[in-house]
Amino acid sequence: MPGAGKSTLAKHLSESGKYQVFSIDSYFTNEKGEYDFKFDENHKAYKACEQQTEEALKQNNSKVFVDNTFTLDWEIEPYFKMAKKYNYQLHVVTVENYHGSENIHKVSNEQVQNMAEKYKIKLL
Repeated sequence: MPGAGKSTLAKHLSESGKYQVFSIDSYFTNEKGEYDFKFDENHKAYKACEQQTEEALKQNNSKVFVDNTFTLDWEIEPYFKMAKKYNYQLHVVTVENYHGSENIHKVSNEQVQNMAEKYKIKLL
C-alpha cells in the first residue's frame, strides 16, 4: 500500500542507483524532487512505467526494479509478460507497513483501505 516503504526498499536493493528503478511515482515527481500526484493521470503513469521498464529489459540490464503498488492482477500482468519475453526472472516482494509510516502520495486512508480490500496474495 502507499507509504509501506516500497521506494525505500527498491533504492536499497538497487544499491542506491547502481540498477535502474522504475515507479509510477517518477511520473509525478518533478526535477526538484517535489511529488504531485494527480489521480486522473494515474493510467498515464502506469503506462510510462511499463514502457521504461521494457526499454531497460530490452537493453539486457542485469537487474531492474519496479516499486509500484499492484493490488490487482491486471496491474502486474504486463511485467510477468515482459519478464517472460526478455527471459528475466521476476520476483514479487510485498512490503508491509509495520513501521506505521504515513504515505506521501496524498492517498486518503479510505482509499488505502479500499486498495487493501482488493489486494490478494498468492502463496502458491
